[in-house]
Amino acid sequence: MPGTRTESDSLGEIDVPADALYGAQTQRAKENFPISERRFPRRFLQALALVKRACAEANYELGLLSAEKRDAIAEATGRVAEAGEEFLAEHFPLDIFQTGSGTSTNMNANEVIANLASEALGEARGSKAVHPNDDVNMSQSSNDVIPTALHAAARVALAEKLAPALERLEETFAEKADAFDDVLKSGRTHLMDATPVRLGQEFGGYAMQVRRGRERVARAAEELGEVALGGTATGTGMNRPTDFPEKALAHLSDRTGLRFREAENHFEAQADKAAVVSASGALNALATSLLKVANDLRHLSSGPTSGLGEITLPVIQPGSSIMPGKVNPVQSEALMMAAAQVVGNHQTITVSNTHGNFELNVMMPVMACALIESIEVLANACEAFREKCAEGIEANRERCRELLELNPSIATALNTAIGYDKASEVAKKAAAERKPVREVVREMDLLSEEELEELLNVRAMTEPGVPGEG
Repeated sequence: MPGTRTESDSLGEIDVPADALYGAQTQRAKENFPISERRFPRRFLQALALVKRACAEANYELGLLSAEKRDAIAEATGRVAEAGEEFLAEHFPLDIFQTGSGTSTNMNANEVIANLASEALGEARGSKAVHPNDDVNMSQSSNDVIPTALHAAARVALAEKLAPALERLEETFAEKADAFDDVLKSGRTHLMDATPVRLGQEFGGYAMQVRRGRERVARAAEELGEVALGGTATGTGMNRPTDFPEKALAHLSDRTGLRFREAENHFEAQADKAAVVSASGALNALATSLLKVANDLRHLSSGPTSGLGEITLPVIQPGSSIMPGKVNPVQSEALMMAAAQVVGNHQTITVSNTHGNFELNVMMPVMACALIESIEVLANACEAFREKCAEGIEANRERCRELLELNPSIATALNTAIGYDKASEVAKKAAAERKPVREVVREMDLLSEEELEELLNVRAMTEPGVPGEG
């Protein structure tokens, strides 16, 4: 066939595009899995290249690989790790819905790296001067390489993208908490009026939600530092030197700046991806917190004439194709949808880990794609939300004061003086007649003016204590 070259594997010969860096096994997988056109994310392929380089370095140190081949593989993995999307789309064409071990993608990487390395040595593409199995995959199996690349990709993404984004968002909310500390407003429980709070307290709560989410993710990321490399096919470590994992992981740690360590039990590490479920669970918890915050902010800013209107969000784009002048809380909605995607990804990962049959989990590609997508989506959504929304939030102080004056739950502060039943009567009358509580108390002649002022000190209601205490 024109434009092709013939390659062979254990099943025989097959035609491969002449300019393809991949070989026979990748071509078969490409033909076998035309399912979704969803590819492994760039970050995963970068991590896979780093794992391959670390293995080559270890094999050289153990006297199994020549310096010439080690250098050629190092150069090739560097090209893959630094490649752009166009290169990766052309030479890593495989669908994520493939063999559950990720063997097809491991061989895709082996073949691409082998061909690049062969060419670096002056040999032809497809010559196998550097062999994809014997050299690039030496001391390894797809079964320990793919989960190791998954852990490495996720840890790097968490450290480089999500953690800094969360730190910045937390700081922004903390700054708003300080700026809004003097703004008294109605609290709300069950979406109904409740006792007063300060707007700064609400934003302080948002900052703490982000912090707690960040801490949960950090703990999960640390667990991902234990990897399967060294288990080879079934966890026994067959066909790899005893010192191989330690040496390879030292190189991987140096390359990423993150510490990776050999699994305490390789049978657990390859059959069960609970560490991935745990990391996804931390992201899932974070996503639900972020969705709550984003939803609160769009409700607090609702209006401009018929909603709460207690805060104002930055105006960044028109909100309607038919209603002139309409502006919507689009950044909140984007963050909410990103969070919903993460929740869905967590379900995918959870179900996938139930298929760790005997010595191998067989749903790793979709787990890898889902976990890395969750990290990237949350990081990007948090950055956009902070820059385009959170930093520009303003308090509508007059509106907060107006709604607070009509809040019947202020009557709660009267319990200690006039009792729950009488305070309930005051609250009902205030709500029915849309009058401030203090005005109703005066009309009912229940307390002296001095007692009323002491009990209805709204600022004091936002702090622990009993009215009149001390």
